[in-house]
Amino acid sequence: MSQIIHLQLLPQAGFLRLPQVLQIIPVGKSTWWAGIQTGRFPKGVKLGPRTTAWRVEDIRQLLQELGASDEA
Repeated sequence: MSQIIHLQLLPQAGFLRLPQVLQIIPVGKSTWWAGIQTGRFPKGVKLGPRTTAWRVEDIRQLLQELGASDEA
């Protein structure tokens, strides 16, 4: 149910930084980065040399996939 609330609060388009993503997806930083390496989580977009963000659309899709796997 909390994922539905998060989906409603997310903007339609834009980018989220890592702290924002981790508030929505309850995993640690190391787990998040490991999940990117394995393909479980979406890759970020480099906005600068030390700045990575994730597309809101990718996070929405991830939440829907995680919700579907919880229901199965």
